[in-house]
Amino acid sequence: QVQLVESGGGLVQAGDSLRLSCVASGRSFSNFYTMGWFRQAPGRERDFVAAITWSGSGLHYSDSVKGRFTVSRDNAKNTVFLQMNSLKPEDTAIYYCAVEQIVNDLSLHPSAYDYWGQGAQVTVSS
Repeated sequence: QVQLVESGGGLVQAGDSLRLSCVASGRSFSNFYTMGWFRQAPGRERDFVAAITWSGSGLHYSDSVKGRFTVSRDNAKNTVFLQMNSLKPEDTAIYYCAVEQIVNDLSLHPSAYDYWGQGAQVTVSS
């Protein structure tokens, strides 16, 4: 099993920044796995935001956040980060981190991910 705990969400104004963290633990977790971030707004499906391979050399972002969000990881601390800059009201959602138990794959589909955190609320006011 793998446990994922997100932190860093909150209420901010448009143009502000936030950094989300996700700490992984559990016997089944490996730093060789891809880590992803997704978000889900009320009444909408869970959408891909960003993903990073174990080495950090593989990165992928959704078009809606490219240039504003940065995903990174610290394998020594089993932690993945999502730095969110220039936040917009449409970024308001619950943000989830997830583990894909495949090395060097950057899937955009939630179904490819095996474990999920509980989510962190991000609210951006205009």
